[in-house]
Amino acid sequence: MTIDPDEKKYSHMSLPWKKIDTVLLDMDGTLLDLHFDNHFWLTHVPECYAEKHDLPHDEAHKHLMCRYTEVRGKLDWYCVDFWTKELSLDIEQLKHDIADKISIRPDVVDFLSWLNNNDKRVVLVTNAHPASLNLKMDKTNLHVHFDNIINAHDIGLAKENEGFWGKLQHVEPYDKAHTMLIDDNLEVLETAHEYGIEYCLGIQQPDSQGDEVSSEKFDVIDAFKEILP
Repeated sequence: MTIDPDEKKYSHMSLPWKKIDTVLLDMDGTLLDLHFDNHFWLTHVPECYAEKHDLPHDEAHKHLMCRYTEVRGKLDWYCVDFWTKELSLDIEQLKHDIADKISIRPDVVDFLSWLNNNDKRVVLVTNAHPASLNLKMDKTNLHVHFDNIINAHDIGLAKENEGFWGKLQHVEPYDKAHTMLIDDNLEVLETAHEYGIEYCLGIQQPDSQGDEVSSEKFDVIDAFKEILP
């Protein structure tokens, strides 16, 4: 949802749940702690790349950071197959190797259960590649709460792309005026808002060991209990 910077932010008492029929949820950084992904791409992959290509760690890290920047926000950024080919590393296996770091953010299960028990349509909408998505659902068992699971690779566009939300309606029809999106990516929230999704919420600290996120345009929550009635 959009707010005036001078307006008091929405509290759990004022969210218009009776007007919300569909809840679209991001996965990484929203339902799951983004620390797994940040550790994977910023630490684990550079270490493996340095070893694979016999490079100093600093050199490998610098090279990968530049390469990441070139594709960030595009579908390739999220593609296991793309990075496997680009880096000559088995990215899917490397994710399995540190899968113990995958964790659910606070109050997520309670929130999803509440949505299920109150007749909301609950849809996971993620940029994650199917290999990553399957690993995380197997690890967390969150898939039991969703009416539908959609990854951007099936749509053909990343959620940051302004055309994504229109294409999404062809596979998951939703009423924009009665839909909430919760996503840790402010760029994604912006494209969704521009498309007309009425209620857009961000996440205050997607990575439990990282920096907090602030936004003058979108309300952000720290934990899902804040918006539970």
